[in-house]
Amino acid sequence: MKKQHVKLTPVDREYLETLLSKGTLPIKIYRRALGLLELDRGKTYMAVSKTLQVTIPTLSGWAKEYKENGLKVLFDQPRSGRPIEIDGNQRAKITALACSKPPEGYAQWNLRLLAEKAVELDFCEHISHTEVRNILKKTN
Repeated sequence: MKKQHVKLTPVDREYLETLLSKGTLPIKIYRRALGLLELDRGKTYMAVSKTLQVTIPTLSGWAKEYKENGLKVLFDQPRSGRPIEIDGNQRAKITALACSKPPEGYAQWNLRLLAEKAVELDFCEHISHTEVRNILKKTN
């Protein structure tokens, strides 16, 4: 008998099979679920890696993660990175400001003027004119 690399609980096995039968999964979750099921069925890392087109270290990482955290392995963990400084509400206020009447002495808003006014109106602590451009660029 082949070595069983992952031993799924009956509840987890049923959950994964149900998940795969739905047919509407992101590819990351589909591959991880199928990989765990195939390893549970006794297939080798080499066979599963060829089937799923993933590396053997990736598969062994999934197996290790399953043993430690269960089915949380299916979903990505939060990644580190720069936190969002300008949220959706602040973006909406800046966009509304850009659509409003420009200040006296100006025919229209410019990016630097919008950035200064957004800080003055306390929409945010600080914002550059290029960030204002990026916000306005994403609106139609």
